[in-house]
Amino acid sequence: MDYTHDVIVIGGGAAGLTAAGGCALFGLKTALIEGHKMGGECLNNGCVPSKALIASARRAAEAREEKRAGVQLEPPQVDWTGVHAHVHRAIAEIEPHDSEERFEEMGCEVIKDWAKFTGPNSVGVGGRTLTAPRIVIATGSGPAVPPIPGLEDVPYLTNENLFDLQDQPEHLVIIGGGVIGMEMAQSFRRLGSDVTVIEPGNPMGRDDRDSVRVVVDVMKAEGVRFVTGKAASVVQGGDGAITVTTEGGEDVTGSHLLVAVGRKARVSGYGLEELGIELGKNGIKVDARRRTSLKHIYAIGDCREGPRLTHVSGYEGSNAVLEIALGLPAKADFKALPWCTYTEPEVAQIGMTESEARKAYGDKLRVVTEGFDHNERAIAEGLEKGHLKVMMKGKKVVGASICGVNAGELLLPFTQMITGKSGTFDMGGAIISYPTRSEITKAAAFAAWEPTVFGKWPKRWVALLARIRRAF
Repeated sequence: MDYTHDVIVIGGGAAGLTAAGGCALFGLKTALIEGHKMGGECLNNGCVPSKALIASARRAAEAREEKRAGVQLEPPQVDWTGVHAHVHRAIAEIEPHDSEERFEEMGCEVIKDWAKFTGPNSVGVGGRTLTAPRIVIATGSGPAVPPIPGLEDVPYLTNENLFDLQDQPEHLVIIGGGVIGMEMAQSFRRLGSDVTVIEPGNPMGRDDRDSVRVVVDVMKAEGVRFVTGKAASVVQGGDGAITVTTEGGEDVTGSHLLVAVGRKARVSGYGLEELGIELGKNGIKVDARRRTSLKHIYAIGDCREGPRLTHVSGYEGSNAVLEIALGLPAKADFKALPWCTYTEPEVAQIGMTESEARKAYGDKLRVVTEGFDHNERAIAEGLEKGHLKVMMKGKKVVGASICGVNAGELLLPFTQMITGKSGTFDMGGAIISYPTRSEITKAAAFAAWEPTVFGKWPKRWVALLARIRRAF
C-alpha cells in the first residue's frame, strides 16, 4: 500500500506530542492531528493553571499567617484580576513549548482539525484522507460529570472553565475530594473564598491514609469545610445560589459549584466502534505495549484504560516512539509509578501505599517511618508537619509515601530503589547536603539497615577486632 505517512498521531496533548515529536525527530513522516488546543489538558486547563493558582494561594497563606519566625507580615489583599492574569501568563509562557510551530520544526505535519478513522489504516481530517502503517490515538480525557438530578440545569464548573472565572467565588462548593477537588479547595480558601467539599468516601482515597489525615487537618484549620460519607443526591438553584442536597438530607448552598469527580476518556466521535477497536468501562482497552485490539494502532495517555497522569502520558509517548521508530517492544511498567497532590503540605506517593503493600505481603511487610519533626531543615524553617513512610519486603523497597513541604521533590531516589537500580544500603551511605529535607530519605534508609548493621554478628566482629588490637 502507498501510505501518505509513516505514522499518524491523533491528539496534541502530553502523550501525542511526545510520540509525534519523537517519531519525527527519527525521520519518520509524521502527521500530528489536534482538533482543539495544542498542549491538551495539562497546559490549558490542568496542571499548569492549577499550579499557578496554587502559587497565588500560597502567597496569600504566608501573609495571612501574620507573624512567624519573628517576622510580621501585613494581611493579604487578594486581587482576583491579578490572580487570573498570573494563571494565564503561566499558560502563555509555556505555550510555545507545545506550539504548532515547534512541532513543525521537528518535522511533523501539524493538522488543526478533528480526525475520524475511515479504515484500519486511514484517517479522515479536514477533507483529506491520511494513511499510515502505524496510528497512535492520544485523544486524552475530559471531566467526568455524574448523573446527579438537577446538575445539568445549573451553571456548574469543571477544570475546563474554572480558570476562566472573571470573579472570585464567594462560596465554592466542590463535589469530589480527589486531587483536583482538594487542590482547588485549599487554594480558593486561601484566596478568601468560603469552601465546602462534598465527598461520599474518603478525601484522596488512593493515597496513604496517615498522609491524607495531615492534609485534611491543615485544610480544616484553614477553614475548609468537609461533608464526607454522603454523596450529592440533588442539585438546584441558579447563578449565585446553587444548593447541593446530600443523601443524608443536608443542604449546602454556595455561589459556585465545581464538579471534580474524576476523568472520562475521550473516545467518542473518532470512529473507534465502527473500526472494531475494543473499549473498556472508561477508555480503550490496551495490552502492556499500549496496542489496541488492532495491533498496529496504539492508544496512549488518558484515552486508554489505566492511570491518568501527565508524566504517564509522556512515558507512554516515549514507549510508542521506541515501538514505532525503532521497532523495540516497550511494555509499560508502573511498579515505580509516582504521583503527587499539590496541597500544602504535599502528598507524594511512589509504588505501593501501606494498605496495598499489606494486602500483598501481609506480615512480611516492614514499614520504616521518619517524621519531619526530626529533620533539621524542617525544624529550622518551622515547617515540621509530615513524614516519610517506606514500605519494604525484606530489604527491597516496594513503595514510599511522603507528606510534607515539597514532598514530590523527594520521590526520585525511590524510583531507583523500587526498580532495583539502587538500594537502601546505598542511600544510607550517601553524602547528602546539610541541612536539606532530602536527609529524611537517608534517615529512613539508615533505619532500614540499623538492625542488621548493629546486629549480633557485626557486634561480635567488632569485639574480636578490639581484642586483637588490645593484644598488640
